[in-house]
Amino acid sequence: SALVADRIWDVMNNWVLVALPMFIFMGIMLEKSGLAERLLTNLSKVLGVLPGGMALSVVFIGVLLSASTGIIGASVVLLGLLAMPPMLAQKYQPELASGTIAAVGTLGILVPPSIMLVMMADRLALSVGALFLGALFPGLLLAALYTIYIIGVALMKPERAPSDKEAPEMTAGLWMDVLKAMLPPLLLIFSVLGSIFMGLATPTEAAGVGAAGALLLTAIYGQLNVDVIKSACLETTRTTSYIFAIFLGATAFSLVLRGLGGDTLIAKGLLGLPFGPDGILITILLVVFLLGFVLDWIEITLIVLPLVAPVVLDLGFDLVWFTILFAVCLQTAFLTPPVGFAIFYLKGVVDDTITVQTIYRGVVPFILLQLVGLILIYHFTSLVLYLPSQLS
Repeated sequence: SALVADRIWDVMNNWVLVALPMFIFMGIMLEKSGLAERLLTNLSKVLGVLPGGMALSVVFIGVLLSASTGIIGASVVLLGLLAMPPMLAQKYQPELASGTIAAVGTLGILVPPSIMLVMMADRLALSVGALFLGALFPGLLLAALYTIYIIGVALMKPERAPSDKEAPEMTAGLWMDVLKAMLPPLLLIFSVLGSIFMGLATPTEAAGVGAAGALLLTAIYGQLNVDVIKSACLETTRTTSYIFAIFLGATAFSLVLRGLGGDTLIAKGLLGLPFGPDGILITILLVVFLLGFVLDWIEITLIVLPLVAPVVLDLGFDLVWFTILFAVCLQTAFLTPPVGFAIFYLKGVVDDTITVQTIYRGVVPFILLQLVGLILIYHFTSLVLYLPSQLS
């Protein structure tokens, strides 16, 4: 019991984890700032004349939100409230509209700054900056796969993603409005990630910069008041408390498991599989994918990842590369039934014409695209390792 108390104190005294509440606060404040609404309004005017233009706008905004917030619930709810009504009014197929919003909203768990990557770095004693750099190309790769799929659907079956017949003609003024709407979030992203990648700040310090920047943007957009700050602080406290409660439970669980030899049993079981190193790694990823159907990503990250990471190291694989593979695999957990959180986040903000079954059907192509992305990252390790190697 004394050892459990010591480990729990180490968790609560961890300087890296101070970044979590600040990144959460940054995301919540940006959600309340009206930034996404401005972006969608301006981008839809520019891209609306194209088949699938509204869906492409959602992908683009989703990437910016992911690099600004990193909170899945906030991104999915925000995109669902802002994008679903105009997409349905434009006669988009409900499955395509709901699948696009749910899938794009999950990018925040992978695209840095990601609270999941901060937690993974802490569990495995890895550099947060290295994981952020390693996740950048894979996150953009998934967004590119979504874009290619939407363009393909719009070209082959225009009735599923029609253009906006009332969209204004493209003019220099419209593009200027888009650039003005994009500039604040891009500056915030650069200030957070750039300060980490260039070695000017630790992830914890950069999280403080991001939280301050989000406050400033909310004030610039005229949305900052006492009620907004109070609401953001309460939501941040709830979310942080939830994550740290699981941290403490997982710490106690893993300590007992290791004390009883469970980690040795798991390692011997995996290394004893008659598949070779690649086969064992694929087996681990398959198990993680299946666990995502019934467990939350936090439990899988805190309990499963520390148990399989030593095995991966023994097999000779790079741990940063494996961690990003693990993260991409976990991203599917937000879309896979019956516990796909993004599905229920979206269902909570759409009208009754969009059923849970509609969203289920809509996310299937995007789950397959995520698996395609996982295969590409598996075969082309430089997608993950190139940027961290430049940092070194």
